Amino acid sequence: MAPIHVLHGQPTPEELATVLAVVQSRAAAAQAAAEAARAGGGPDSPWNDRARRLRGTPRPGVNVWRTSGWAG
Repeated sequence: MAPIHVLHGQPTPEELATVLAVVQSRAAAAQAAAEAARAGGGPDSPWNDRARRLRGTPRPGVNVWRTSGWAG
């Protein structure tokens, strides 16, 4: 991680520790998300997403009874 410089004000040690903890946790979360994306944490593209093949919830409308038995 790059060094952090205080440009304005005189933070107390507790305030500085709080800011550093937040910055480190955000950096760790971003790194974990990047590693999960590289490891194949999800579908490569929306076209490969199997959830798209699932049939949606039926919606009321005219002549819906005709299509209610169709395979999804």
